Amino acid sequence: MPQGFWDLFFAVVLVGVGVTVAFERGPDTAYAELAIVAIAGLYGLWGRRVVRDGRAAAWYAATIVLAFAAGSYVVGTVNYVLFAVCPMLFLILTLRKAIIAVVAANLVPILAGYVRGGQDYEFVTVYGPIFVMTTVVSAGFGLFITRVMGESQERAQLITELESSRAEVGRLSHEAGVAAERTRLAGEIHDTLAQGFTSIITLLQAADPKLADERLRLAVETAKENLAESRALVAALTPSALGTDSLPDALRRQVTRAATNGTPATATFRTTGEPRHLPTALEVVLLRTTQEALTNIRRHAGATEVTVVLAYAVGRVRLTVRDNGCGFTGGESPGFGLNGMRSRAEQAGGTLSVRSAPGQGTTVELEVPA
Repeated sequence: MPQGFWDLFFAVVLVGVGVTVAFERGPDTAYAELAIVAIAGLYGLWGRRVVRDGRAAAWYAATIVLAFAAGSYVVGTVNYVLFAVCPMLFLILTLRKAIIAVVAANLVPILAGYVRGGQDYEFVTVYGPIFVMTTVVSAGFGLFITRVMGESQERAQLITELESSRAEVGRLSHEAGVAAERTRLAGEIHDTLAQGFTSIITLLQAADPKLADERLRLAVETAKENLAESRALVAALTPSALGTDSLPDALRRQVTRAATNGTPATATFRTTGEPRHLPTALEVVLLRTTQEALTNIRRHAGATEVTVVLAYAVGRVRLTVRDNGCGFTGGESPGFGLNGMRSRAEQAGGTLSVRSAPGQGTTVELEVPA
């Protein structure tokens, strides 16, 4: 039970007994009221801070039992304060110490009445069973209080652990998000700026003077597109190739540029199905996959023919990039490019397959839901 419940319970008991004592108007009423006020004050100023605090809790328990004994001695009605004293003892003491203190507290009314009235042995025999009964009831109630407090502490500990776990999950999620964003940016840079710079180097290193002007023009155009891509990355915008063109136009331009560069000698692009607008994220995946596949062909395949097909179907779009180059075996590492394409496909909920064999070319096929 929450601390607020016990605060209210003790207040009701102490105030109720105090008012009852006040109506008795006896010669010792003031002393009894003082004892009740002392118990209330000790609880408010001291008791709430010494829960399970070893020596301090023991001193507090002894003090309120003495205050209760003093009040019980002068006015018998103060005995009802026992309904507050016993729970107090179980709240602040360990179970064994609380039981001992409760036995002592329940013995107070009998001893006080005996000393006050000077009763004989018969008084003890009459009130002895009452003492036993009240002690057993108080102990049972105390065990209940202890159990409830234990459950409350376990619940509080569980809540603390859950909050700590939630904070840890939040931290790990943030770190995972940062890592994913870094991976995404690395892929963007690899698929755009790095490929563009490679193209510029290849064009400028061309040895044929007859093609120098055309190669310089392509180098300048590629550099301008790289600049646009870098600005788009910084601003987290759509790739520049998709800024003004549709996806088929952007892919056709990539294929045309690949053919203009001379490797491969022939590059064709076509679409099947009814073209439709796709979410920007999917268009980016399709564009980047095309760029990476064409770059791999230029660097490694030695192909003379390349075909790129963008197929629109119900509920999906499929991109196929096929070349007649040297191919490779399944055990050869395709490098970052293919890994990046696979990562993009997974993020888009699609699949990427690569089929190749030595001397038989390579086919890259990407299918995404759309």
